[in-house]
Amino acid sequence: MFRIGLRDTKAHFRRFVMSIIAIALGVAFVVGSFCFREMLNDQVAQMMGSNSDADVYVRGATEQKEDGEGGVNSHTYNEISTDVIPDIEKVDGVASADATHQLGNAVLLDRNGDAMTTVGAPTLVIGFDEHDPWRSTHFVSGGYPRTDDAVALLEDTADKAGLRTGDTAKIVIDGEVHEMTVSGVFTSPSTQLGAILILARPSFVEHQLQEEGEDTSSVQYIGVYGDKTTPLDEAAQQQLADRINEMLPKSADAHAVTGASVRDESTKSIQDQLGFIQPLILIFAAIALFVGAFIIANTFTMIVRESMRGYALLRSVGASPLQVFASVLIQAVILGLVGSGIGVLLGWGLLEAIAKGMTSGGMPLSGSPAPSATDVIIGVIVGVVVTIIGATLPAKTAATAPPIQAMNETVNPEKPVKARGWLGIAMVVIGAAFWVLCYLDAAKTVDWQWLNDLGSGWTLGLGAGFVVIGAIVCAPAFVAPAAKVLGWVPSKMFPVTGKLATRNIGRAKRRTANTAAALFIGVAIVSCLGVVATSMKTSVSNLVDNNVNADYVAMTASMSQPISTKAVDAIEDTDGVGASSPIYMLPTVKVANATEDIMPNTGNIDLFTKIAPIAQQDGDAAKAVEDGEAAVGRTIADDEHWKIGDVIDLESENTSVDEEATKQASEAYQKQVEQQATALQQEAQQLAASGDVSGAQAKAKEAEDVVKQAQDVDPKQFVKMKTETKKEQVRIGAIIDDSLYADGVMISLPTAEKLTSKDMMMVTQMYVQAEPGADVEHLGKDLKETVKPFYTVSVLTRDEFKSSMSSMINSMLAIIYALLALSIIIAIFGIVNTLALNVSERTKEIGLLRAIGTSNGQVRGMLAIEAVILSVFGTIVGIVVGVAAGVVIRAAYESQGMTTLTIPWDQLVLFLVVAVLVGLVASISPARRALKQPVLDAVASE
Repeated sequence: MFRIGLRDTKAHFRRFVMSIIAIALGVAFVVGSFCFREMLNDQVAQMMGSNSDADVYVRGATEQKEDGEGGVNSHTYNEISTDVIPDIEKVDGVASADATHQLGNAVLLDRNGDAMTTVGAPTLVIGFDEHDPWRSTHFVSGGYPRTDDAVALLEDTADKAGLRTGDTAKIVIDGEVHEMTVSGVFTSPSTQLGAILILARPSFVEHQLQEEGEDTSSVQYIGVYGDKTTPLDEAAQQQLADRINEMLPKSADAHAVTGASVRDESTKSIQDQLGFIQPLILIFAAIALFVGAFIIANTFTMIVRESMRGYALLRSVGASPLQVFASVLIQAVILGLVGSGIGVLLGWGLLEAIAKGMTSGGMPLSGSPAPSATDVIIGVIVGVVVTIIGATLPAKTAATAPPIQAMNETVNPEKPVKARGWLGIAMVVIGAAFWVLCYLDAAKTVDWQWLNDLGSGWTLGLGAGFVVIGAIVCAPAFVAPAAKVLGWVPSKMFPVTGKLATRNIGRAKRRTANTAAALFIGVAIVSCLGVVATSMKTSVSNLVDNNVNADYVAMTASMSQPISTKAVDAIEDTDGVGASSPIYMLPTVKVANATEDIMPNTGNIDLFTKIAPIAQQDGDAAKAVEDGEAAVGRTIADDEHWKIGDVIDLESENTSVDEEATKQASEAYQKQVEQQATALQQEAQQLAASGDVSGAQAKAKEAEDVVKQAQDVDPKQFVKMKTETKKEQVRIGAIIDDSLYADGVMISLPTAEKLTSKDMMMVTQMYVQAEPGADVEHLGKDLKETVKPFYTVSVLTRDEFKSSMSSMINSMLAIIYALLALSIIIAIFGIVNTLALNVSERTKEIGLLRAIGTSNGQVRGMLAIEAVILSVFGTIVGIVVGVAAGVVIRAAYESQGMTTLTIPWDQLVLFLVVAVLVGLVASISPARRALKQPVLDAVASE
């Protein structure tokens, strides 16, 4: 039977081509997902090996386990005081010990003065110099910064900025522009994924952090080098860590561990956080394999039907059903192995292309995209298993059909689909019920505790699952009615070929429905996301058009970069500015008596009365904020069960410079230096009195060096920080229904200033309205001139602001169309395969049609109409299900700002046009095959 299976595979190899392509596509995405994950893991491991390259790390001794985003567990430890650094440096074998600080809210300007931005990668200013070096750096020119007005740049950063050693670079930190000399350009052993890396003196970085209210006297890690040039092996790292632990006092609550262990922990944590990427790619793989299984099933159905007489003969001469079954599965295994092998190579090539694309896009990767042995094995297993699953039912048909039936019948009657239709409809109804529950939960129409506990996410997901599976189950029952409806126009335009095509579609309901599922799944996904994306864009546009009366909006180039107070003042002082309102975020302030993390905002009264007047509210928000009360969005009020008159507890932890402690630390150091210099001078006098002139001179010189060294000490190192907690109770004076305010808490600026300093408030956006009678266009030009000195601040018109808000949505749409393209490619193969099977089964029928005078064009037209009906059927079902899902998602997230439902009719019409083209393209090959066979041979084929 193995030889028979091999022979049949060779005989039917041309029929297997499209199934091989389907398997290859699915396996390519499976292998690609694992390879991409491993490539990122490799990249992260390389980066951690170079970026966290200390031999030993001293960290807190008390572990604090927290649940990170996405269910990823992150392990943190208590912060430790930097006061232990001098003691660590005294340990035998320690070359240096430093607490490395970094700034993440900086923006580097290129040679032309334009802000440099990246896609996802951060801009970091890290504290390193020749006294506190980064061992993994290699300077290609210049060296470390020696003053606070100098920086060193990563070579990739310098090239993008057009800067070289000796040039002047401008860096914007917290809205303030710093002109820095480029002291050097360096490289690191691994690519930094497009991150902009800037090295500055540690004192400069610490000072900037202190200005932001960060306590630099306590840190998470203190890095220790055993050697400033050569890394220690793990055994030496452990020995050094043990010596440091012996020295550390219990009061420090600190513990030394090897650098290798910290790198392993950090690498795993980052790799876990990046784990979400793999499931996204596996979605493509699942779609490809799901559809591929249908194509494989149709292929083997066609082969089994054509070979039924041969299988019957095998049964007649003594072959058992199991042997016949095995002969078909042998073909499936060979098919799976060939398709999987091609898929592995295709997946590898896909990753190579992605790696090159990311490199050219500014995110270079140094991880290897080559598939591992495990990846290859997984890909092959998946491909073979899917192929076997697809071939199982046809193989069962071949094995169980009685020999006499197989010899006398060319086509077995199709099983009834009525019961399957009712089952599918029931599943769709159950799914729709879950969607209704999701809507009721989102709209707060009902207050059922069990529904609140279940959450809209579960009801949305369960509903989608039941509807999609139910649609696939019941589709065969709707093939014949759909064929009559969709075939009505072709039947009128082409009476003969249209009627024949319509009739033929309904002859193999299950096969037709399975083929249509290829387009159904893809179109349903893109239709759903299309509704969501366009609804988001329309909601944003309507929000600006209907709720915001500003003529201009000021924003910064980086989300982490606030608009400086100087820029705010300059904008407000510009001639022609009427009402204006900066929106202040209060990162240090939280609502203590709320169940969720809520960060209040503040702004001036112009926001409520002129810039974005409130249409629907309980109470008077403007008056409430003006009187020192809070105005709460309806969404938050409902979630927290707040009402007007309730009191919210505001709490803020503020870190600032402790002037008294700083003064005491500086005086203590000066006193210590004076005592040391006095002692040395006394020793010099004693040596001079005893006649040791050279010894006296040496001691006197040593005393001078001590004093000189003290004069060169950076006073910033004596800065001490203090943390002060401030609390305020604020009455809720209004609840706002407008979507612009629905998920926020607004307090007055005076109340915010009681809780935190103005320097700690972040202005994320600023709305500006022209004064009555002013030239709006001229004001825009003046505003753009006003913000030029601040470099990262830009002034946008209303249309530009809406466009910037929609840019991320457009990126999502690009992914949607990529998904649609994948579905179309696979669907073409499926339709070609199904038509080829139809042609094979109707060889005699088509031959008779040609014999009685049907032209080649009419045969081609008949098959084209069949393909178009099949393609449009799958597309329409996908559109209906996808749009319905999108409508429910929009309703579920209405409180998050998706206030307007917009159905992208132009996109849906485009999908139908593409479906027609797909059908026409897919009919070409089967039509050619049908016409290739001579008429007499076709008539005699049975």
